[in-house]
Amino acid sequence: MKTSSLLLGCVLLCAGFAQAAEKPLIRIGARVFTEQTLLAEITSQYLRTKGYEVQVTGGLGSNLARSAHESGQLDMLWEYTGVSLVAYNHVTEKLDSEQSYTRVKELDAKKGLVWLTPSKFSNTYALALPKKVADQYPQINTISELNTVLRKEAETNNLVALDTEFANRSDGLDGMVQLYDMNLTRKNIRQMDAGLVYTALRNGQVFAGLVYTTDGRLNAFQLKLLEDDKHYFPDYTAAPVVRQAYLDAHPQLAAQLKPLAELFDDNTMRELNARVDVEHQSPSAVAADFLHQHPIN
Repeated sequence: MKTSSLLLGCVLLCAGFAQAAEKPLIRIGARVFTEQTLLAEITSQYLRTKGYEVQVTGGLGSNLARSAHESGQLDMLWEYTGVSLVAYNHVTEKLDSEQSYTRVKELDAKKGLVWLTPSKFSNTYALALPKKVADQYPQINTISELNTVLRKEAETNNLVALDTEFANRSDGLDGMVQLYDMNLTRKNIRQMDAGLVYTALRNGQVFAGLVYTTDGRLNAFQLKLLEDDKHYFPDYTAAPVVRQAYLDAHPQLAAQLKPLAELFDDNTMRELNARVDVEHQSPSAVAADFLHQHPIN
C-alpha cells in the first residue's frame, strides 16, 4: 500500500513538473518610467492567466531595451510608434497615427520585430497651462494661440518650462520654435527635470510647460493641454511588439494580446499612471485591480 502511494506521488509530482515545463516563457522588457512599468505588470499578470511563465525586466534605458529586443534577449516590449520611427528608423517626415503605425510595422519587420494590434492611446508631447493661467487666458487653446500671447507680452516674465532632453534635441525645442515661429529664448525658457516641470506648473511658477499626454498628473494638477495645431509632435501610439521568432513558436499570442491592448486609451492611462504617481499605489496592485475590473475571456 505504501509502495503504491509512493508511486502515485511520484507520478503526480512528475506530471506537475511536466506541466510547469510546458508553460511557455515570455520575457517582457519595460523602460524606466511609470507607464512602462504598469503596461509590463498588467501584461505579465494577464498572460500568467493564459498559461505563460513571465519574466519582466524593468528599469531599462530606451536604447538598451531596443538592443535586447533585437538581439533576442527580450521577447516583447510595449513600444511607441514615434520612438521607433524617429529614434530607431530615423524617419523624419511628418506622419499621422495610421501612417506611423504602418511604417514602423514595415520597417521593424525587417529586423524580426512584429507590431501587434495597437492600443488606443498615444503618449506624445504637449504644452500645457496651469489652471490659473488657463482661467486668466481662456483664448489660449492651441500652441499658436500661446505664441500670440507670448509675443504680445514679450516684456512680461512669462516662463515656459521644458525638460532638458527636449530642450536640447534637434527634433525638440529648435524644431518647434522654427515651425511655430515662437518667441522662446533663454530669457523665458527654464530647463529642468521632466518631473519638476509638473511641479512648476502645479505651483504656478511658470506660464506653460512641456508634458506628456497620458501623464497622471495632468488631471490631478488640473493642467490644460494645448492643441498641437501645426502637428509638430510625432504620434506615439503604444502597441505590443513581439519577436517574430517567438510569435512563430506561439502564434496564439497575437490574438491573446489584442483585447488587452484595446482596453488602453488616453484617459485610462492617465488614471492608471495617476494611481501610481499621485496616489502612490504599487504598480502590481493597480494592475491586479485593473484586470479585475476588465476581465478578458
